[in-house]
Amino acid sequence: MTEPSTTRTGTGPAPAPDRRRPVVAALMLGMGLAAIDGTIVSTAVPQIVGDLGGLSVFSWLFSGYLLAVTVTLPVYGKLSDTFGRKPVLVAGVVLFLVGSLLCAAAWDMASLIAFRVVQGLGGGALQGTVQTIAADLYPLKERPKIQAKLSSVWAASAVAGPAAGGLLAGYADWRWIFLINLPVGLVALWLICRYLVEPGRARAGVRAGSRKTEPRARVRIDWAGALCVFATGALLLTALVQGGVAWPWLSAPSLGLLGGAAALGAVTVAVERRAAEPIIPGWVWRRRTIAAVNLALGALGLLMVAPTVFLPTYAQSVLGLGPIAAGFVLSVMTLSWPVSAALSNRVYTRIGFRLTAILGMSGALLVLLAFPLLPFPGEPWQPALLMLLLGAALGLFQLPLIVGVQSTVPYEERGTTTASVLFCRQVGQSVGAAVFGAVANGVLAARLGGDGDLDALARSLDSPESLPPATTDTLRRAVDAAVDYVFVGAAGAAALALLALLTLAPRRFPVLGEGTGRED
Repeated sequence: MTEPSTTRTGTGPAPAPDRRRPVVAALMLGMGLAAIDGTIVSTAVPQIVGDLGGLSVFSWLFSGYLLAVTVTLPVYGKLSDTFGRKPVLVAGVVLFLVGSLLCAAAWDMASLIAFRVVQGLGGGALQGTVQTIAADLYPLKERPKIQAKLSSVWAASAVAGPAAGGLLAGYADWRWIFLINLPVGLVALWLICRYLVEPGRARAGVRAGSRKTEPRARVRIDWAGALCVFATGALLLTALVQGGVAWPWLSAPSLGLLGGAAALGAVTVAVERRAAEPIIPGWVWRRRTIAAVNLALGALGLLMVAPTVFLPTYAQSVLGLGPIAAGFVLSVMTLSWPVSAALSNRVYTRIGFRLTAILGMSGALLVLLAFPLLPFPGEPWQPALLMLLLGAALGLFQLPLIVGVQSTVPYEERGTTTASVLFCRQVGQSVGAAVFGAVANGVLAARLGGDGDLDALARSLDSPESLPPATTDTLRRAVDAAVDYVFVGAAGAAALALLALLTLAPRRFPVLGEGTGRED
């Protein structure tokens, strides 16, 4: 395979710093909207269900949003390369705000779920396009600054979302959870329309590995490929999200969805091979650098399920902490991650993107393996310290890979590349939630007999005074063992990420020349 040229192609001059500031503010607002809406609804579920009903299907408030965001990422990535970032981002913000307004006006659970999907369709455009524009605005040496800011917004949103949802639902009305998006989104939309000016470029006719630009009278959109990607992703993620929850893994719905996803996946490959401008081009997987980063960040999504999903349960059920204190144990990771990411450029400018990412994931592997060694029941500062170290390690891992892979492609391929990376990370999270949920429940079943259900067990431990002390101790030890196995599995995912980097990623990323004085 021929790596991309080291000549800077199609990027144009960077905007003046004073013009970049309002654009960066708009990107941070847009990222905040997409990030916080993934978590803000969680603490308001009792109020929403009490008002609208639909307890049996409320989980689709989260699943529907996640599905829509994930399956649209590749589509928006290709559209941003074809038509430019600005129209895709504007359309995404508008769609997100329309979905928010509709959610606030929902009259039953079915309508709210449908409108959450509309929100997710806009959220997919926000996530992918914001990351791509951030890479467009800044040269290689300055990209860690903007990426660290976006990481900080994401981390703050993850922590603030549940608290904000609880406050609004408890002291105002749950519909304000969606209405507060409107003023924030309108400010972001105005800043984007007013200040974002994309550099001149050839809209089409630039193919991977070609320096020739041939103007084309009409842009050809791969609608068949977009539909196939959307349908395949929807079936696969529905199977992963609902399997073991709404129905057993070996039941007809699970097997049918997985089989349908496999069949549609084969159809998608055939359609994309014949398309003139495929939604997911073959070069995304043929280029070693991009393929390695996709697999590594897919493994990152897999391992992140352990701390984000299972650690709060561990803190409350095993350590006996309240929800706020349990959230703090996890939130320390979101403090060290952006700081480590912001400083990572001092490392990768010396030793390279690949070696920096390997260093970060090696540290994460050690931290994940250390978790099962914690004493029972232990002190809260012990897992908090591990999460602080984990955030620092993953900051060294994720940001160099994103900056590095974005720097190996020209402007007209950057949207597709960024979307493929984010798509793999999102799919990894869905796979992780399914796999580790099955692992945890299997351990509980082996320890306690019968069918294991971590969620039900955690709810029973919310009031330990109602149980005999011996029973409480047995249940807590079972939860401790289940979470330990999950963290061992997360360590396995970290090992897979290292394997992808060691075997697939080139020693030096083929960075396009941006006046950095060297190739990494």
